[in-house]
Amino acid sequence: MIVTTTPSIEGHAIRDYRGIVIGEVIVGANLFRDLFASITDIVGGRSGKYENVLKRARDEALAEMEAEAAKVGANAVVGVDLDYEVVGDKGSMLMVSASGTAVVVTDNQGIA
Repeated sequence: MIVTTTPSIEGHAIRDYRGIVIGEVIVGANLFRDLFASITDIVGGRSGKYENVLKRARDEALAEMEAEAAKVGANAVVGVDLDYEVVGDKGSMLMVSASGTAVVVTDNQGIA
């Protein structure tokens, strides 16, 4: 599956549009990770724990979006957009969504 943020794929022609596909993941942050992140923020540096959770959520959202594209017979997703949102009463959860347009592409020789 080709996945790109661009509206087209160099060397490929879009033969069919299959619609918008979306993958969404919501992850919770636990107290210990929050405490560790606060200490990291105070002394400087990066919060590896949060970065790992963010990467996992992004990867899962993209995988879910690709699976939705495959269900509608697409072999690529173009115009992909990633969004991040803090949700929950106290902002204790992070939502990552990936969306794009599912398409069927062929290379310049007409091979899918």
